[in-house]
Amino acid sequence: MIRFAARRLLLMVPTLWVIATLTFFMLRLAPGGPFLAERDIPKKAREAMSRRYGLDQPLGAQYLRFLGNAARLDLGPSYRRPALQVREILFQAFPVSLELGGLALGWALLTGGALGVLAAHRRNSWLDYLATSTSLLGVSIPNFVLGPLLVLVFSLRLYWFPPALWSGWDHKVLPVLTLSAVYTAYIARLTRAGMVETLGQDFVRTARAKGLSESRVVLAHALRPGLLPVVSYLGPATAGVVTGSVAVESIFAVPGLGRQLYTAAINRDYTVVLGAVLFYAALLLVLNLVVDLLYARLDPRVEEA
Repeated sequence: MIRFAARRLLLMVPTLWVIATLTFFMLRLAPGGPFLAERDIPKKAREAMSRRYGLDQPLGAQYLRFLGNAARLDLGPSYRRPALQVREILFQAFPVSLELGGLALGWALLTGGALGVLAAHRRNSWLDYLATSTSLLGVSIPNFVLGPLLVLVFSLRLYWFPPALWSGWDHKVLPVLTLSAVYTAYIARLTRAGMVETLGQDFVRTARAKGLSESRVVLAHALRPGLLPVVSYLGPATAGVVTGSVAVESIFAVPGLGRQLYTAAINRDYTVVLGAVLFYAALLLVLNLVVDLLYARLDPRVEEA
């Protein structure tokens, strides 16, 4: 287990280098720039700012300087907010995204897991069809459509929840529901599939033959192996919800990492975009490693393989 974890940690370095390199050159090749003529900035001031940030140097020199700074975990200041370092912006935004993502993932696990277990246990019943239809609806509606619909109904029509910002609990209901919808649907489908397969295995039939109650058979014997597909999905799901959704945070004016990334991309704030992408990539790799270790813990055959 330790050798496996160490090997995966070493593989993260070249993976992050590839992601950083692709992001750097894609940003530079994209049209526009932080100080181009369409910004209302005098030419001399624009040239001075370009020199200050080294943007007047050859692309290869900029790339090497970026790699050196990234290796020291120093991406410099924001182009649009020079008083703030990139790490300060990320550290200010990440707790908000972490809270939003944690609430959304918790809600998705609770509701999606319950729907999946009920659907598998009552297979081919109206409850199964209702859970399957609900999960299909959750997968089909993108969050940039669901969010405005929830605002229209629950904020502008019923006045139950505020339409934006992030302060009290009532501000968090609609963003959490919007962000968790697709994850709830996937978790429900994966849980149902895993539980259906598990409930048909010999050890479950043996447990029932011993006279155990159905709830004990499901919760004590079938639930753990039935959740293995969900565990493998938790890595990318956790990274997705924790780092924040660009659309959800923009719709509800949530000051999280996704909104910072969106604003930086619009403003061509190269350093903030690179910092956010690298932060997201590192988090995704670490979470995938944690999930793989947890998966091996739940199923010893994986560790032996």
